[in-house]
Amino acid sequence: MENIDIGKKLEKYRKGKNLSIRELAKLAEITPSMLSQIERGLANPSIQTLKVLAKTLDVPTFSFFIEETNTVDLVVRASHRKKMITENISYELVSPDFTGKLATAIMNLPPNTASSEKQLGHTGEEVAFVLEGKIIVFLEDEEYLLETGDSVKIPAQMKHKWENKFNEHAAILFSVTPPAF
Repeated sequence: MENIDIGKKLEKYRKGKNLSIRELAKLAEITPSMLSQIERGLANPSIQTLKVLAKTLDVPTFSFFIEETNTVDLVVRASHRKKMITENISYELVSPDFTGKLATAIMNLPPNTASSEKQLGHTGEEVAFVLEGKIIVFLEDEEYLLETGDSVKIPAQMKHKWENKFNEHAAILFSVTPPAF
């Protein structure tokens, strides 16, 4: 874990509220000098001071301790997607990873393949979009033909499977929340 710069976060929140150091110091009942030192990393605020500043700025106290997200880690280049291959089916992770509340992947099914032998359910709610080809989706006791551009929502725990009974490749983009593959 990198060092978290509470002063920089404090400055960001203060400027976001269009407050000067003097204005925030007055509202939080601390000296402008102390506030300036905290923002520049020259003084460490007590938890009590952070609580007062958080309340004054209308932000949760813990927000001063959360690490910033490195935006470069949010971008996934097509050529650098994480891939998983099981038998003939491949999955490409479109989202950066499985952290958070949502994951998105592309499932590639060659002709005459299925995602599983039998229908399976999982804890995540799923939305799928056919990027390419056509596919049969089995939902409980029903089956549906989906073609390029079609989509389906699959509620959590609903038993389902994908089957490509056709002579062309099929690609399905799907998002699952929470991530459960």
